[in-house]
Amino acid sequence: MRMLPASLLCTAGLLAIGFPLHAAPSAANGAPVYSVVRQYAIGGAGGWDYLVADPQSGHLFIARSDRALVVNLADGSLATTIPGTAGIHGFAIVHELGRGYTSNGRADNLTVFDLATLKPTGTIAVSGHNPDAILYDQASRHLFTFNGRSKDVSVIDPQTEKVVATIPAGGKPEFAVSDGKGRIFFNIEDTGELAQIDSSNAKLVAKWKLEDCEDPSGLAFDEARHRLFSVCQNGRMVVTDSVSGKFVASVAIGKGPDAAAYDAQRGFVFSSNGEDGTLTVVKQVDADHYRDVANVPTQPSARTLALDPQSHLVYLVAAKFGPKPEPTKEQPHPRAPVLDGSFRVLVVGSDAGADRP
Repeated sequence: MRMLPASLLCTAGLLAIGFPLHAAPSAANGAPVYSVVRQYAIGGAGGWDYLVADPQSGHLFIARSDRALVVNLADGSLATTIPGTAGIHGFAIVHELGRGYTSNGRADNLTVFDLATLKPTGTIAVSGHNPDAILYDQASRHLFTFNGRSKDVSVIDPQTEKVVATIPAGGKPEFAVSDGKGRIFFNIEDTGELAQIDSSNAKLVAKWKLEDCEDPSGLAFDEARHRLFSVCQNGRMVVTDSVSGKFVASVAIGKGPDAAAYDAQRGFVFSSNGEDGTLTVVKQVDADHYRDVANVPTQPSARTLALDPQSHLVYLVAAKFGPKPEPTKEQPHPRAPVLDGSFRVLVVGSDAGADRP
């Protein structure tokens, strides 16, 4: 995913503040009304990328520039910080192994950490450059990293901690999902395609052009109905049949999306939109029909999200930025710094009565 600007300053501490800060317009046809129900002010230096909400451990994992933040879902307190993750993008949380993994884009490796102690135990080199998305595939029992700079996929055996295959992607891979039965799907950003891997033999077996989609990034999956949800930079969420690769539907979303999530129990698809600071809520009427029911105000820069499928809460992170520095020879494309103390977690819930922070 696209990394957000790095900060020049660092703050500490974590404070839970407030109740509903923004209210979404009433949702259509009796759908729940979503709004920001909590904020946890974190602060600290650095940009950010993927989030993972893990109800089994009770933690929210946040990729933060050169470290991983582990936040308690119950109250927003900081459980720990995992250091040494240069250019961290994402997480694979593997409870059957008792380990977690981070994809470190600047280091071209993974950090391995113990899920019980949350302490790093080692690193694994990848075969590509700039590992971005990462997932654990249950069917093959392998880790897959999607490497943006080398435009390929590294396949890693977590038992031996060695790369066992490298799969050319034919473009810049973005977010990926697994069906747990031997099929892995991922967006290809620069070609506007959706690709499928057969994880049993580590082969790319299909590519499908995404209609009505420019620069796809976030991806979510409805396993029961065989539907994939790609969020695109032209303000569309495109629905694809995961069996045939055929176009199913296109729904309007906000500007600057970078992540998506599917709530299987409630039948909603979410898109976090960092440019206009909204969370689009799309209702799944049935497998082939979808409607946009709300655009929840969040905060500009809140472009990545994580869904807790048990509480139905959606977690986003955002910050405020200072003026962009003048270009230099060393930094021809400088990024605006995160303002000191402004980085925070936003928690979005609904009025359905089952959401619990």
